[in-house]
Amino acid sequence: MTQIITDFRRLNEISYKVIGGAYKVHSELGPGLLESTYEACLAYELIQAGLKIEQQKAMPVIYQGAKLDAGYRIDLLVENSIVLEIKSAESIAPIHKAQLMTYLKLSGVKLGLLLNFNVKDMKAGITRIVM
Repeated sequence: MTQIITDFRRLNEISYKVIGGAYKVHSELGPGLLESTYEACLAYELIQAGLKIEQQKAMPVIYQGAKLDAGYRIDLLVENSIVLEIKSAESIAPIHKAQLMTYLKLSGVKLGLLLNFNVKDMKAGITRIVM
């Protein structure tokens, strides 16, 4: 994996752009669509904002020294430094947070955003996790 950003000021700038993009997508589309739709639209917004993203990035598991593809996929990895997990769920369950924490652990990234677009107000759909 390439260099992970550790400058907190830069991470906050990127996070601000991500959240702004999420608000824009939610404002235009509203709740009730598929996660894949929100992911594609948010990816588009982030690219337009000049951010480097990787979509559906494979995350291997290291088991007894072997790198194994266990099917883990990060929805969006932004600037190699923020993991985005996109949801369109009735509510955020503990398993959703655990999933994001697993991706943070596997990737070595310290900041993750769980974005649930199935809400009236996007502010209620944002969960920030720092490891």
